[in-house]
Amino acid sequence: MEGALPDGPMLIAIKHESFFEAIDTPRLFTFPAVFAKHELFRIPGWGHSALVYGLIPVAREEGAKTLRAMLALAKQRVEEGRPLVIFPEGTRVAHGASPPLQAGFAGLYKLLRLPVVPIAVDSGATYHHVVKRPGRITYKVGEAIPAGLPRETVEAQVHSAINALNRSN
Repeated sequence: MEGALPDGPMLIAIKHESFFEAIDTPRLFTFPAVFAKHELFRIPGWGHSALVYGLIPVAREEGAKTLRAMLALAKQRVEEGRPLVIFPEGTRVAHGASPPLQAGFAGLYKLLRLPVVPIAVDSGATYHHVVKRPGRITYKVGEAIPAGLPRETVEAQVHSAINALNRSN
């Protein structure tokens, strides 16, 4: 990992290019609470383990209802001293793609009042090939973005940071 995370509670916004980000988060951060699509919680064995570990289910199609449930769990995890990890684009994207951020990210940012640390990755350059090949994945930590900014501002800064860091490879 290039760069260092600040101390204290935070919302970590990671570019999501492959399954490696989901696998690496417990190794990269201290006991993170990761927002994950609710379909994963239906996997026998894994789903129950994810809930026990403290992952936060995201039911993307349920709008405000799911935001309230995510917010309640996220506040609990912050009180436990855990960093929150979110993939603000909402899904895996191809290396170099920069789709808009999902609305839930800005809602959580506003309601949780936490700084956001953007992190870019370059896993897609290695992962998205028919024949997988060995490679090195780099995680690049951006500057913390303070809490309390207007929605448009934080969305623009996070979007720019995770994508600009990714293009700097």
